[in-house]
Amino acid sequence: MNDALLTASKPELLDKEGDRTLRGLLYDYFAFGRSLEACREIFAGFVDLSPTQYLILIAIKNSTAEEPMGVNQVAERLYLSGAFVTNEINKLVSDGLLEKSSHPEDGRGVQLALTQRGMSLLIRLAALQRPVNDALFSMLTREEFKVLSQLLSRLASNADNALKLAEHARATLKLQEDQNASRAKAPKLRQKRPAARHGPL
Repeated sequence: MNDALLTASKPELLDKEGDRTLRGLLYDYFAFGRSLEACREIFAGFVDLSPTQYLILIAIKNSTAEEPMGVNQVAERLYLSGAFVTNEINKLVSDGLLEKSSHPEDGRGVQLALTQRGMSLLIRLAALQRPVNDALFSMLTREEFKVLSQLLSRLASNADNALKLAEHARATLKLQEDQNASRAKAPKLRQKRPAARHGPL
């Protein structure tokens, strides 16, 4: 394959067929991701929540007394901005699904917990989640599932850096392309012809 067409350069991502394996992995990942997004929409709609509100409730459900969750912890766990998560949490508090209390170690902070209504909603939802999640991961052994969980955690933690790089590289390449296009369109200055000489050479 022409190296100029490769979509990666790290040797670990390439083989004798170039980036074909990488592209296949990404196609499969996108297909699985679309299924996950669609399932999330179904789960959230089943209990009249937005997809983000659904994720927030699930994340808080999995918090513990030793590691209570506040807004920052939820935002970090879901890879979302703190301001956005704050707005969604306030809606869930207003709807009686979450409650806030003072953080035991940080008086200025808050910790979040499900109300009884929120717990009942998630119990109702779990009856739908169980068979769907079982089907999504039915082909994996326990060991494969553990490896996948570890790998996705590592990929997710680095994804934000890759996104920032993508934005920076796009802006840099676009600037270079615009500069090259401007040079190509610029009129070429005519070279002055030497003055005619009279007399013998």
